[in-house]
Amino acid sequence: MKSCFYYPALALWLLTSSLPLRVHYFFSDWLLFPLLFHIIRYRRRLVARQLADSLPELGEQELRAVERRFYHTLCDYVVETLKMATMSPGEIRRRVEFTGVDTLQELMAREGKLINLTYLGHFGNWEWMSSVALHMLPAVGFSQVYHPLHNALLDRLMRRGRERFGGECVSMRETLRHILRVRGQNHYEIVGLIADQCPKWEATHQWCTFLHHDTSFLVGGEVIGKRVDAVITYLDVSRPSRGHYKADVKILTTQPNTYKDFELTELYARTLEESIRRAPHLWLWTHDRWKRSHEEWLQRGRQ
Repeated sequence: MKSCFYYPALALWLLTSSLPLRVHYFFSDWLLFPLLFHIIRYRRRLVARQLADSLPELGEQELRAVERRFYHTLCDYVVETLKMATMSPGEIRRRVEFTGVDTLQELMAREGKLINLTYLGHFGNWEWMSSVALHMLPAVGFSQVYHPLHNALLDRLMRRGRERFGGECVSMRETLRHILRVRGQNHYEIVGLIADQCPKWEATHQWCTFLHHDTSFLVGGEVIGKRVDAVITYLDVSRPSRGHYKADVKILTTQPNTYKDFELTELYARTLEESIRRAPHLWLWTHDRWKRSHEEWLQRGRQ
C-alpha cells in the first residue's frame, strides 16, 4: 500500500521539480512568500520574538528587515529543495562551491584519520550541502545523520533527495554503529551532522550561551568524535547570490580528545553563532529553539 502512495507522490515531485529554477523562484516570490508571511503568518510571533531576543543590538526596523528577508529565504529553501530532485550533478556543482574538501581529505590521509565529523547548522540550504559527495575522492565515503520522519512516505522521499548525489542517510540512533562499522572496514568516511536543533529532555546534557540565551545542545557529535578520534570540522555556508552557495570546510581540531567534556560543543556553538550574526536571515528562525529552559531542566533533575 505504501508504494501506491509513494510513486504518485514521487511523480508529482519530479514533475514539479522539472520546472526551471527561475520558475520556482517566481512561485517563491508571488505564491509562497505572500501565503506564509501575510496570509497564514506562519510562526511570525515566534520568529519576531526570537530575533529580538537574539539580536538586541539591532533596531526595530533592522529586525523587521531581517524577518522579512528570512521568510523570503525560507520560501527559496522550499523551492530549491523541490528542484533538487531533478538537478543534474553538473548543475548543483555549479550552484554550490565547496572549499577545503581537498585539504580535509589530504589531512585525513596524512594523519591516518579514518573519520571526519562535520558540523552543520540549519543555515542556508542544508539539503544542497549533501552534494559535497560529488567533490570527494572515490575512496572516501559520505554519510549524513538525520532524524527519520514519522511519516514513512515523506521520509522515503526525503532520503531519496538527500542520497541522489552519492551520500547515505544514517539515522541518529544508528550513527555510532555506522561509524564503527566503516572504521572497522578501514574506510575513510566524512559524516555530516546538523546539531543546532533543540534536544529532547533525555538528550540534554550541556548548556551554552548562544545568541544571548542559555541554550541546550546535542552532544552526541562530540562524544562520538572523541570515541573514534575523528577530525572535527565545521561547514561555514554563505549565499553570495540567489541560487548559489559557498561552503567552506573549517578545521576545528584534529585532536578531539585534548578537549575537556563539552568544550567541542561550545566551540561549535560559538562558530555557528558567528555565521548567524554575519547573515541572520539564513538561519531557521521558525524552529522553537528555546522552548526548554535550563531552570526547568534543573528542576527535573531534582525530582
